[in-house]
Amino acid sequence: MNKSTKIYIAGHRGMVGSAIWRALESKGYTNLLGKSSKELDLKNQNKVNEFFDSEKPDVVIDAAARVGGILANNDYPYQFLMENMQIQNNLIDASLKADVQKFIFLGSSCIYPKFAPQPLKEDCLLTSSLEPTNEWYALAKITGVKACEAIRKQFGKDYISLMPTNLYGSFDNFDLNTSHVLPAMIRKFHEAKNNGNSPVTLWGSGTPMREFLHVEDMAEAVVFALENEFKDNLYNVGTGVDLTIKELAELIQKIVGHQGDIIWDSSKPDGTPRKLMDVSKMTQAGWKAKIGLEEGIQSTYQWFLDNQDSIKEVKI
Repeated sequence: MNKSTKIYIAGHRGMVGSAIWRALESKGYTNLLGKSSKELDLKNQNKVNEFFDSEKPDVVIDAAARVGGILANNDYPYQFLMENMQIQNNLIDASLKADVQKFIFLGSSCIYPKFAPQPLKEDCLLTSSLEPTNEWYALAKITGVKACEAIRKQFGKDYISLMPTNLYGSFDNFDLNTSHVLPAMIRKFHEAKNNGNSPVTLWGSGTPMREFLHVEDMAEAVVFALENEFKDNLYNVGTGVDLTIKELAELIQKIVGHQGDIIWDSSKPDGTPRKLMDVSKMTQAGWKAKIGLEEGIQSTYQWFLDNQDSIKEVKI
């Protein structure tokens, strides 16, 4: 891939998109393109088509999405389904019309069935029902995967989908109403520590198992996919290692320095019992995650400490 190739990163200000931007810059890519949501509403098909007509990117990386945890997915199912479909469909269709040769679509491990065999393989997609707590987001992402697969099949273009496991890191969302489990725990333990080590109440039983990937590793996986030609259309991206939510809570508690009790609210949903990615396809392609979980949480907590005054609550 030529370092002057024009690369459009949709969602370049988000946690994932900004990490991809930094990774590309660090590797010498000089022609990066990004637009804020105020500059370009990706839900507006005409505006997206006009943007592609004028800018003519060579490569598109779709890191734009409406995201949130169990609570947000449950409360706003229509927005999670429709807005994500509008964003990705406009980007994919405009890329096809503009003859974009390489398109990297970023999804989520929630596209896989709730009770699929573990670890999750790419070919278990659409084999049974989804986890109800995030099915709306998952359905949108599945249509994106299939749209890229259809273009690959019909037009022979290098459109691929990367499905990351749970991501975390710098520029994460720490709003307790809309955040995912790891950043929410960081904030809860931090605030409880500052409140005389008061008890921390967490959702569920603590028994579900989850896998976590640092966003800088995810960005490196995207660069790897950009610079190499993959033979298939769908690849899982993760560490291949998981732990219980209880173990995660205790690790974050230790890193933050909170010395109070943890209370598990079993009246709240657990979500999928286990979600571990089979990352053998990415490993065989030549890519592996490098950042360990404890190291990654430590750096994320430090980023939170350095930026907590500027962290804004997310409005739905």
